[in-house]
This record gives sequence, C-alpha cells and structure tokens, in this order.
Amino acid sequence: MKSLVIYFSRSGNNWAVGYIEKGNTQVIAEYISEFTGADLFKCDPVKPYSEDYMACTEGAMAYKKQNARPELKNYIDDISAYDVIYIGGPIYWGELPYEVYTQLDRLNFNGKIVKPFATHEGSGLGSVESVLRKKCVGADVKRGLAIQGSTVNSDFAKKQVKNWVE
Repeated sequence: MKSLVIYFSRSGNNWAVGYIEKGNTQVIAEYISEFTGADLFKCDPVKPYSEDYMACTEGAMAYKKQNARPELKNYIDDISAYDVIYIGGPIYWGELPYEVYTQLDRLNFNGKIVKPFATHEGSGLGSVESVLRKKCVGADVKRGLAIQGSTVNSDFAKKQVKNWVE
C-alpha cells in the first residue's frame, strides 16, 4: 500500500526542550517515512509562526478563534495514488495547527485509511481523532499516536512509531 505523510512542524523555541533546528513532528514524520516508505508533504505556511514560543501559541489561538486557513507555499491537490494517509502536527490548543486543515480541505479522502499522529508536551492527541473523522469524509480514521515532543529523538519514541505503523 502506498502511503503519504501530511504534517506541520515548527522549529525554533519550543516548550520543554528550548531551541530546536528541526521540529518535533518532522522527526516523527521522517520515522514514519523510514518505516513505511511514505512520501512526505510538509504544510509550510507563507507566514510562519514566530520562533518565540509564547508568540507562536498566541498566533495559534488567533487562528483557532478565526477558524483560519493560513495560506501554504505549496499544496497537494490529488491523493488518489495513496492508500494510507498519515496526518500530524504538534497539538496547539487541543488540535492540529490550522495549516494542516488548509491542506486537508482541498482533498478527497473517500476510501482512504487515515492515521493521525501528534507531538505534545502533555495534551496527548487532544481532539485530533474526532476532528479528522469530520474533515476526512469517507476515510477510515484509525487510532492515532501521540508522542511527547521532548522525547522524539529517543530510541523509545522511534520504537513507538515503528510499532504503531506496523
């Protein structure tokens, strides 16, 4: 089965770990790709979040209040070649960043398997599974995986991802 990982990830100042060169969710997305051969698509916004963590969370809250769809630099318009779609991001205020929704709104998920994943520092998957069941109409949304962001570079996190994708 052919797989695709759609994700948002942010580097810069991060809760619990300080400054990171590569976003925690990107690390997990790359593990998924390593274990499944999945293609990767990063939801890269035209207007990035601040590198300052507190300013980033304020921006995320503003998007949530507006139910925003931030513009992306690139889009995928067709996922018909894929059977399994992994969808992930960090948990911002209980859900995925709205950049992910910008991309998902453009896609037809009928007949697809969707596997949600998230990085967090205590909120687990938040409402990700229930939101994706509504957004990915026609998809079979499977049990998701939540990885604590401060652990993504550990052997333990990598094993969790491997066990989940298998």
